[in-house]
Amino acid sequence: MRLEAVASDDPRDVLRALRGAVLGAGPAVALGAGADLPRTVAAGTAVVLTTSGSTGEPKSVLLSRSALTSSAMATAARIGSGHWLLPLSGGYIAGVQVMVRSLVADREPAILSGRFTPDAFVHAASGMRSYEAGERVPAYTSLVPAQLQTLVDAADESPDVRRALESFDAILVGGQALPARLRERAAAAGANVVRTYGSTETSGGCVYDGVPLGDTSVEIVDGEVRIAGPTLADGYLNDPERTAEAFDTDGDGVRWYRTGDSGEVHDGVLSVTGRIDNVIVSGGVNVSLDRVERIVRDVPGLEEAVVVGAPDERWGQTPVIAAPLADPDAAARLLEAARAAVEREAGKPARPSRLIRVEGIPRLSSGKPDRRALTAKAGSGR
Repeated sequence: MRLEAVASDDPRDVLRALRGAVLGAGPAVALGAGADLPRTVAAGTAVVLTTSGSTGEPKSVLLSRSALTSSAMATAARIGSGHWLLPLSGGYIAGVQVMVRSLVADREPAILSGRFTPDAFVHAASGMRSYEAGERVPAYTSLVPAQLQTLVDAADESPDVRRALESFDAILVGGQALPARLRERAAAAGANVVRTYGSTETSGGCVYDGVPLGDTSVEIVDGEVRIAGPTLADGYLNDPERTAEAFDTDGDGVRWYRTGDSGEVHDGVLSVTGRIDNVIVSGGVNVSLDRVERIVRDVPGLEEAVVVGAPDERWGQTPVIAAPLADPDAAARLLEAARAAVEREAGKPARPSRLIRVEGIPRLSSGKPDRRALTAKAGSGR
């Protein structure tokens, strides 16, 4: 099948290309890639999505038409079908899936273009009210936690933002861990938040509120979350070694994706505890930075904090908090509150050593924090 690159991540440009790739005979669409990809891919491929995440090397994920549409239909079966608002980049899987769900439902998505602001969200939401045969068409959207944080903060003062949040039958939130306090505040503002878990390799979110979608299966092997089902990618383009490392077929012929995440399953509900490789050794003790970050974000005033590792002369490495603070004089107080909370829940070796005040959390175009930039800043001591 022919492969054509879409240089723009503007959702309108991506949507035009996806229509043929998902609903028609192609060509397949290459997103986020340079000019060094082949001109053809295997039949059935709809999207080749190149991404490096926040810390890894670039990888070009092969997503079939079948995997993408299976994901879209499983989402509709879980939360319902209707009209989608797209406030995300078209060059990442979360944005792609909003468009695929819309195409499968034979509806045009509403697109929030330009800078994401509460006013822009309110305006976009107000234009989504529609009816068919006298019945209201359900409305859905997908956000990253930073966007939800922006809206929840604004809803404290703006009835319009609160009404906009209430107008959606479900708001999918994924891309990174959702702090419990933020979810509670969102619920109080009238938002029906559905926490999603997945990756490009699983065609986006495939576990909603801890429960796998459709025919997706989840298991824990040696503490690692593994996923099987019809939404799995076919592998990585021209990279058989990386494909073999990430995708494994068991003795029963079931193909599993090794997520690299640690987690647990209790009564059929998945809890993800962090990245297996996002661990530092502090004073000879393994410390999960993901766990520390979750604890820190529950401290009032540190909801947007990011925790990274930094060298330390005494301990080898220690967690360091990076956070945007409106009041610079609050840094010492918030650091002590965070250290106390982390010590209670994770022990003394996990306590953050410093708090770095930043003007704003640097982010990738996917909305995820740029952890490499923050790690470099923490390592420089600035």
